[in-house]
Amino acid sequence: MAKKPKVLPPLAWLAPRARLMRALSLACFFGLIALLVVNNLWFANLHGARVEVILAVELVPLLLLLPGMLMGSARAHAWACFVVNIYFIKGVLAAFDPARALFGWVEVLVSLGLFIAGLLYVRWKFQLERRMAGEGS
Repeated sequence: MAKKPKVLPPLAWLAPRARLMRALSLACFFGLIALLVVNNLWFANLHGARVEVILAVELVPLLLLLPGMLMGSARAHAWACFVVNIYFIKGVLAAFDPARALFGWVEVLVSLGLFIAGLLYVRWKFQLERRMAGEGS
């Protein structure tokens, strides 16, 4: 027995939600970059490590995704959902250190926001593209 195709939401419902999630994911993406830069330049105790090296290691994965995120690529947003897990784990570890607890919880919230917004953007963008291609009409 063939599966019944899922009903796609209407364009009027999908389009504003996709735009909102893209805006939220970009805000969280740039917020995470800013958080990492500010923390490493002014607050982090790097134990003698060079700030440039630490920033490069932390920012390279995000900067690789930057062009695709700016273009609104669903693939880049999907990859951001994978990459942001590193920062989520790092934030959780920092949250349980009393000296870095505030930074850790903020990093957890921002990375979780990027994950959820990116995930919803990918879902709604693909549904929007399918709807615009004439599927479900």
